[in-house]
Amino acid sequence: MCGIIGVSNHPDAARLAYLGLYALQHRGQEAAGIVTVDDAGVVHTHRGMGLVSDVFSEGVLDVFHGATAVGHTRYSTAGSSVLDNAQPVLVRFRGGTLALAHNGNLTNAAELRRELEDQGAIFSSTADSEILVHLIARSRAPDPEAQIRDALQRVEGAYSLILTVNRQLYAVVDPRGFRPLLLGKVGHAPVVASESCALDIVGAHTVCELEPGTVLRIDGETIEYLDPLPPRPPARCVFELVYFSRPDSFIFGESVDQFRRGLGRQLAREHPAPGADCVFSVPDSSNSAALGFSEESGIPLEHALIRNHYVGRTFIHPVQAGRDTKVRIKYNAVREVLSGRSVVVVDDSIVRGTTSRGLVEMIRRAGAREVHFRVASAPITHPCYYGIDTPDRAELIAATHSVEEIRAHLGVDSLGYLSLEGMLQAGSRDPARLCHACFSGDYPTPVPADAAKLRFEAGRARSPKGLA
Repeated sequence: MCGIIGVSNHPDAARLAYLGLYALQHRGQEAAGIVTVDDAGVVHTHRGMGLVSDVFSEGVLDVFHGATAVGHTRYSTAGSSVLDNAQPVLVRFRGGTLALAHNGNLTNAAELRRELEDQGAIFSSTADSEILVHLIARSRAPDPEAQIRDALQRVEGAYSLILTVNRQLYAVVDPRGFRPLLLGKVGHAPVVASESCALDIVGAHTVCELEPGTVLRIDGETIEYLDPLPPRPPARCVFELVYFSRPDSFIFGESVDQFRRGLGRQLAREHPAPGADCVFSVPDSSNSAALGFSEESGIPLEHALIRNHYVGRTFIHPVQAGRDTKVRIKYNAVREVLSGRSVVVVDDSIVRGTTSRGLVEMIRRAGAREVHFRVASAPITHPCYYGIDTPDRAELIAATHSVEEIRAHLGVDSLGYLSLEGMLQAGSRDPARLCHACFSGDYPTPVPADAAKLRFEAGRARSPKGLA
């Protein structure tokens, strides 16, 4: 899962890209990068490890020139957390200069990489995104547009892409539309970004969301819809709506906030907590669901867990030890709210259960008399191959334990998950278009025979990462 942004026809394109990446920081905290192209075709680039604010200082932004920019903030799902894997990927090939920012995962990446290496290709990273660059560069099609299309015919899986070929900008969404991508404009400057919150921060108005299979070519202020990719049944990632996207965003034709409130209301109907004194969220991604639960149940909403906002999202921290440490410092309980009371805790999901168990222990220590845990999504029982890093089913607590066993593991008085049907129907106007493979095992594409091959890690172990 990553955040991407592209800007065209703006004299301060780099700063717009920087602001957009700031708004997309929740989509990746490992690395960030920006590439700009000036009027003479000269490329300027800077990438670094860490948060957007750490990577780009005022001095760094001052050296960027050009009206075309592409930016990326990274959360790794294929390839290790090192600078070589930071994006945008930048190469020079016979068609000129190519910069590529990718959000998603290619499910046939291992086979394609092996094939390319057999043909003599040399890779500088372990990220699957570099495969796209090699395929474009090796295409014998006559022009960049055809080369991009030729490359995309070879890949399978999830990809929302923003590319620059010289000064032209391209935006592409895979035929199933796993990951969001929206088009906006700041005056006469087109902007493409992963979420509408990134358009908001740069002062852009949203023109439209790109439908599955869309291919855009942007030349200056001119936006042209090219022939779409061959159609496939849509598979919009429901977890974007449940957890990943910001609540102030509008994606897949849905208000993320309203979708999550709908989940909370349905959760209260399916798993009420009669006699509870208050309900509260595990901030921040569960805030809207807790509001919905409170609205439906009539149980007062409280702020009982305070989040330290100077600590990153535990989900996207690349090392398990780092995640465990951050859980201990990320939250604090409000003892005056909890002491002696029966409480309902609403969270968006449980994957490993480590974070939830630690939170319950904290809530108990603050004096809660009863703890009722409610989850605003179905049990996650299968790995995702499309951009959420849960590759090993053995890591998923709901894949190996019953609800009662999970309840005992968490140490709560009751545990209720939202049903799959309730999750899909409570918030969405068109649930049939949503991908729910991580909840149901119903994958919309062939899955890799060996998920470990997606890592491309030659002889080195990779620390597990993903949801807690």
